Amino acid sequence: MNRKLAAAVAAAAALSVAGCAGMSDTQQRTMSGAAIGTAVGVGVGAITGDWAWAAGGAAVGAATGFLVDQQKQREEEAFQRGVQTGKQTQPR
Repeated sequence: MNRKLAAAVAAAAALSVAGCAGMSDTQQRTMSGAAIGTAVGVGVGAITGDWAWAAGGAAVGAATGFLVDQQKQREEEAFQRGVQTGKQTQPR
């Protein structure tokens, strides 16, 4: 029974990741975080017998993926500002 549930969760995760091509970076990172969190949660749930870990892992993973995306966006914006500032101050 537990193997069937784990296989079903793995199949659902694989199918959900297959549709990532048209997603924004934010959506992809959030989805990836949720998938990784779910996988970890399923692993812990298999060990403990409490499958609520899968849902908790998905939630924590999605939140982490979103926060990582926000940080990446801030880094990219800072880089672009630096590039623009560097272009303006270079002598010709």
